[in-house]
Amino acid sequence: MENFFLKEKILKANNKNFKYIEKGEGNLVLLVHGWPESCHSWLNQIFFISNLGFKVVAINVRGYADSYSPHSIQSYKLKFFMEDIIDIINYFNKENAILIGHDWGAPICWTTAAYYKKKITAVIGLSVPFTRRGKISSTRLWQKLYKNIFFYQNYFQYQNIPEKELEKNISETLLKIFYWCSEEGFQDKIKSDTNLNSGLLDGIPLPKKNRLRWLNADFLQKLIKDFEKSGFRGSLNRYRAQNLDWEELTELEHLNVSQPSIFIGGEHDPVRSFIKDYDAFKNAGKYCNNFKGSFIIKDSGHWVQQERPNEVNDIIGNFIKKLI
Repeated sequence: MENFFLKEKILKANNKNFKYIEKGEGNLVLLVHGWPESCHSWLNQIFFISNLGFKVVAINVRGYADSYSPHSIQSYKLKFFMEDIIDIINYFNKENAILIGHDWGAPICWTTAAYYKKKITAVIGLSVPFTRRGKISSTRLWQKLYKNIFFYQNYFQYQNIPEKELEKNISETLLKIFYWCSEEGFQDKIKSDTNLNSGLLDGIPLPKKNRLRWLNADFLQKLIKDFEKSGFRGSLNRYRAQNLDWEELTELEHLNVSQPSIFIGGEHDPVRSFIKDYDAFKNAGKYCNNFKGSFIIKDSGHWVQQERPNEVNDIIGNFIKKLI
């Protein structure tokens, strides 16, 4: 990834600014990052996909540096992220787009595809499969399952406390989070402190020699600067809005993803085992009508497109080449 960072640009869609990077010409492929990441998390994919004959755009989603970042939790409902995706597709004067999302970017992409069937031609979800609306919101579920021990999503429901912890030393924060959910973190048995009153970073050490083999140093510096600029509030508000989503998006009880789709996950991604004795990746295509496969990448953690870029690119390439 050395020295091939793309020029950051700002687009204005429906009176909202979004930072983005782009490469190539052709049908639009929109890349949607997760937490705590940015448009640059996709550098290994942007060049690869654009070389296949696509216009590739990676955005900073709302709440992240140089993108639309309102203060209220209400502004981070999934409904608004879906509207952002549609506004960005329209900004580029495209009828439709292929969506590829990782972590929080995956539910944003899946749900946009379920609601806007004509605007989205295909979906690739990384690390989080498509799920329908549950009997209770995911926030309530985590509060129920983890009522006696620390769980990061429950901690993120508190306002200002996580922000204060995560913003104290942004460089250490990002390194620890990347280590915690990576293959190295899995091998080294890194876990957050189980004490209900602990912070996220308690118990998570820095990786050996302060580096991870897959994490590009220039990317990390860019990401640190982004979070120094934006802080963490906007990105954490996405977690805080999940109850609002559950109340509002009632159609998700029955909606399917009907477009061609695939799922990609890391073998040792902690997201797989949030619910005890249940593999969250097992039936990734359950609510997808045109599902082309689930691909679990060995020896990878959560940051799959960065930890195993060649394997991820091969899977993406085989899938989208068939769509042309």
